Amino acid sequence: MGAMISNLAFVFRNIFSKKGMKGKSVSGMNYYACLSIMSLLILTPFAIAVEGPQLWAAGWQKAVSQIGPNFVWWVAAQSVFYHLYNQVSYMSLDEISPLTFSIGNTMKRISVIVSSIVIFHIPVQPINAIGTGIAILGTFLYSQVKK
Repeated sequence: MGAMISNLAFVFRNIFSKKGMKGKSVSGMNYYACLSIMSLLILTPFAIAVEGPQLWAAGWQKAVSQIGPNFVWWVAAQSVFYHLYNQVSYMSLDEISPLTFSIGNTMKRISVIVSSIVIFHIPVQPINAIGTGIAILGTFLYSQVKK
């Protein structure tokens, strides 16, 4: 259920982002920068209100104590790579349709799932195999119709 909600949110984000970039002189990279700044300004008060500085500081201290001082570097590296991932995503979205971009993202997820199963020998439940098969079939059919 979480994966389906994530996919739907991703598709809607792509559609609305593409509409926001259409007919404007804003590139995908600049559009993502504006979205990041607006998200920070809009969501920071909610994060502080819901979690509060004390809860955030306690969570940070617990993570550092359990994982060690490398935790700070891992969070910094993950932040940089996540930002670059989203920046490249918006640059790509600027060049292709939202549907094509969403199909590509679905294929990326499927390849991660399949490679994880193969590499780590993870047992597959029948319902998971059916879901992956449907996603692969849907992507194949879309590529055939697109021709």
